[in-house]
Amino acid sequence: MIAAIHQPQFLPWLGYFDKMDRAGCFVLLDNVQYKGREWQNRNRIKTPQGPQWLTVPVSGDYLALISAVTVEPGEGWRHKHWETLRRAYQRAPFWGGASTSLQALCAWPQGMLSEVNGASITWLREQLGITTPLRWASQLAGLSEDPTGRLVDICRAVGAETYLSGVDGAKYMDLGQFAAAGIEVIFQHYEHPVYPQLFGEFTAQLSALDLVLNCGPQSLEILRSGRRSDS
Repeated sequence: MIAAIHQPQFLPWLGYFDKMDRAGCFVLLDNVQYKGREWQNRNRIKTPQGPQWLTVPVSGDYLALISAVTVEPGEGWRHKHWETLRRAYQRAPFWGGASTSLQALCAWPQGMLSEVNGASITWLREQLGITTPLRWASQLAGLSEDPTGRLVDICRAVGAETYLSGVDGAKYMDLGQFAAAGIEVIFQHYEHPVYPQLFGEFTAQLSALDLVLNCGPQSLEILRSGRRSDS
């Protein structure tokens, strides 16, 4: 069984879901330090003016674990998310079928960033038709504090014989620890596909939301078309 492990991101991009789709178990790594100005509380959509950030405002200790980061209370930013998405995508081919559940999603859970991200990941996973089971690393007992050791322990905990890493994983992982544990490591290679999109010239590296609203039932096939052989 192949396991993939990744921090819970907000409305992730296509490559995130490609990794999920290849795995037999996808583990949300919420027990590591939060990193601001990356992808854990924001992502990009496409508007008539070009790419735009959709950001979840967070509060508290910026050195906290992801599982401990809170989001700002109130409905203001939640309503702004919905209105931004509505204005950007109301003319997208598959807006009509997704708008009701998307509006409900934009109510976003109160409390923790991990819950907001989990909701966004679950919604996109369902829209794409990906059925890979999800686990939370913080719910697994006895994990090492060593970064590579933690990954090895997670693979063991979910019963994986193979770990699917991002392409840059070899730069920071101790592959010897995987070998000693009898776990094979393979690396994801993904080339962003081009698909029909609103507002002129194609823009890559957006949230998978852009694909879902533009391509509907064809989204998973398009997402998989960027897959290249693992190595």
